[in-house]
Amino acid sequence: MSTPYRRPLPLAAAIIAVCAVVAALLTTAFSGPASAHGSVVDPASRAYSCWQRWGGDFQNPAMATQDPMCWQAWQADPNAMWNWNGLFREGVAGNHQGAIPDGQLCSGGRTQSGRYNALDTVGAWKTVPVTNSFRVKFFDQASHGADYIRVYVTKQGFNALTSPLRWSDLELVGQIGNTPASQWTREVDGVSIQIPANAPGRTGRHIVYTIWQASHLDQSYYLCSDVDFGGSGPSPTTSPTTPPTSTPPTSTPPTSTPPTSPPPSTPNPAGGCTATYAITGSWGGGFQAEVKVTNGSGSPIRGWSVSWNYQNGQQVNSAWNATVTTSGTLVTARNVAYNGSLAPGASTSFGFTGSAGATNPVPGILSCTTTA
Repeated sequence: MSTPYRRPLPLAAAIIAVCAVVAALLTTAFSGPASAHGSVVDPASRAYSCWQRWGGDFQNPAMATQDPMCWQAWQADPNAMWNWNGLFREGVAGNHQGAIPDGQLCSGGRTQSGRYNALDTVGAWKTVPVTNSFRVKFFDQASHGADYIRVYVTKQGFNALTSPLRWSDLELVGQIGNTPASQWTREVDGVSIQIPANAPGRTGRHIVYTIWQASHLDQSYYLCSDVDFGGSGPSPTTSPTTPPTSTPPTSTPPTSTPPTSPPPSTPNPAGGCTATYAITGSWGGGFQAEVKVTNGSGSPIRGWSVSWNYQNGQQVNSAWNATVTTSGTLVTARNVAYNGSLAPGASTSFGFTGSAGATNPVPGILSCTTTA
């Protein structure tokens, strides 16, 4: 049987076919993360921060002068930014210092075949302003939850402009223990949680280093965020926008500034502990609040419970760092396993999001009780 004659493609058609193949390859290379994981989004990790600022314009040569550290990272491997939520290692078994050498902390020990190596580069990464008491917001796109999250800050005197980051440069300033995703705040594309951190004595440029031990596997995430203590104001607490599946995004996630919060509630003067309630963010029909619990007795305690009544129809939707139950207008929050024990004078805090009507006043009285 003879082979049928096929007319050769015209030159223009052949070029179009080749371009289609190239476009498909580029789409694969620069698409969003293949699998959803998580990252620190406030203060933003280096990869997320570079994607946030330049994801819609990552080929702009102006980045080289306006944002040189992000420029070198985009040039080294654009997928480090498209996959801002995939900087992890598996099978570390908690031996983080053994798995990651000094100078390679921001890349997770050059994990993922070196994709994130440029994040270890020493230089003037853009910073966001924070106060000495701040919160780290972690976004979990896959709702894995955490065995623990640990937050470190570089010690005063560390020079992030000239020195590679070493384990000995870090000090633990905040942490949470086992926290299932059901206790995190529901977001559009995942869940988030905020970890209180306190880094007294810091001024100027520093690195915040966060380790997230995810609960679904022995999977550890290592994230560097660049901050300036004593800057012009607090950083925004924005939620990330999921990267596109085919083309780069055209805009960065929106930033929202909550309105001025009402003053915190008056501590309960009686009992072995005190509690203060403060609204930390508000939006149409909703709010976020934080309650600080302090052991005011002269002896250690191993548990606490805080109760208050809502008078204007408020409802708690989700909470972290406490187990919260409601009965009518009464709200009761009890410690979780990792934050019940408090030395005399020591404090811990928990937070939650809620819904509110036309008004959202701070509860007048908080009752705090302890377990000795």
